[in-house]
Amino acid sequence: MSSDQDQLTPTPFEPAARQSSPPPSRPAVEAGRPRWVVPALLVLVLAALGVVFFLPPPQTAPDAPASAGGESRAENPGQPSTTRPREAPAADDSSPWADAQQAQLRKQAQDILAALLEQQRALQEQGVQQWAAQDFAAATALASEGDALYRERNYSAASERYQGALDALQAIADSLPRRLEEQLALARKAIEAGDTQALATHLARAELLAPESPELAALKARAETLPQVMAALDAAAEAEASDDLASATEQLQGAVKLDPEHQRAGAELARVQTRYTEQRFNRAMSEGYAALDAGRFGAAREAFKQARSLRPDAGEVDSALAELRSSETAGRLAGLKSQGQNQEQAEDWQAAVESYQQALEIDASVVFAQQGLARAKPRAELQTALEDIIAKPERLADPTVAEATAKQLAKARDLPSKGPLLSQQIATIEQRLASANAPVSVTLRSDQQTTVTVYRVARLGQFAERELALRPGTYTAVGTRNGYRDVRRTFTISADTQPDPVLIACTEPI
Repeated sequence: MSSDQDQLTPTPFEPAARQSSPPPSRPAVEAGRPRWVVPALLVLVLAALGVVFFLPPPQTAPDAPASAGGESRAENPGQPSTTRPREAPAADDSSPWADAQQAQLRKQAQDILAALLEQQRALQEQGVQQWAAQDFAAATALASEGDALYRERNYSAASERYQGALDALQAIADSLPRRLEEQLALARKAIEAGDTQALATHLARAELLAPESPELAALKARAETLPQVMAALDAAAEAEASDDLASATEQLQGAVKLDPEHQRAGAELARVQTRYTEQRFNRAMSEGYAALDAGRFGAAREAFKQARSLRPDAGEVDSALAELRSSETAGRLAGLKSQGQNQEQAEDWQAAVESYQQALEIDASVVFAQQGLARAKPRAELQTALEDIIAKPERLADPTVAEATAKQLAKARDLPSKGPLLSQQIATIEQRLASANAPVSVTLRSDQQTTVTVYRVARLGQFAERELALRPGTYTAVGTRNGYRDVRRTFTISADTQPDPVLIACTEPI
């Protein structure tokens, strides 16, 4: 154990915690060893600890702390230690109690210094001198003051300086979110201004502050597209200067697609789109009125509809559409009148009816449509009836149908004016009605055991052969016999050919 006057070399302080080797386990007391050995060893251990904690510091130079100020022994561990002679204190100025307090204050300063160095290291890894140089310099200045006080063994004051430096560094660390947001805001401003140099600077600083920030990643992505966005903005300005608003709009849409968050691009797009919309609106209105004057109502309507889609609340469109409807109504009525007259000449009476009905739907007070409908509707009904008779001549076999056909034929003959189509219909129906009224002989054969019935003609009973005089048409004969399946025969009588004999006999037992 050295005396108080021995010259000592200060041991550099290392803030990082070292892994100490675990104490060896105490061996079991050997058999036969005296019991006083263990207590004696404990006393020696306590004495050694007392020497470590209560031995006064060297009188020549205090330990040099590894401070944040850069003046400590820890900063240059390879240099040899130096000591300064120091006058030894008087014997009555030193005591175990005072030495113990000094040792405690010294340890407190070293503990604070360890935390200070850890905080310093963390901030330096984040490039603190690039984004908080002044604040960091002020903090390290406090640490340097603490170093000076530590060397003078004023551990209490040194602790205060170290704590102040630690608080200052902690304040810098706490300001990281605010500083990050400042750098991100400046980066956004640089993007809007197209300042790629400033943008790179602010992004680099933000990278130091928070490399994993999602906002930073988004701004990096925007930075990659910035040259293209600026090129599109320039191209849009040139197009607008040439009054090519379509191209200007297209360029700005491309810029917004590249960077949807670019405020300038969005604002320019909104402004140019408004101008472009007004330009197209005026063009559509002009085209609509030109088509209206030329009687091209469909084209006029499409043009006014386009104008409406561009400016839904424009009163000009309402006025234009009202004028279009008025002109279109007059033109439509004139067209329907001419169309109905032509259809009457062509004996297309049903089409004429539809034309006059359409005119009345437009304006129920139109006289030509009222008169035309009264004239065309009866002729259309007669024409439909005659066409149905001609299309289904077999129905004339029914006496009731033949009688109704004769009445329709008489009505057609009484019309004052007959066109070629009506005259042809009258002649065709007269011929077919005459043929339908002339009976045709048909032979029916059976097995004398089957009861035969011809629908709408007669119940013939059982026979071997029967002759019937039937009007042309289609007939159905049914045969029945006890113990046998019924049979059904359908046959057609034509006025032009002699029918074959019809066999009706039940031959399949049940």
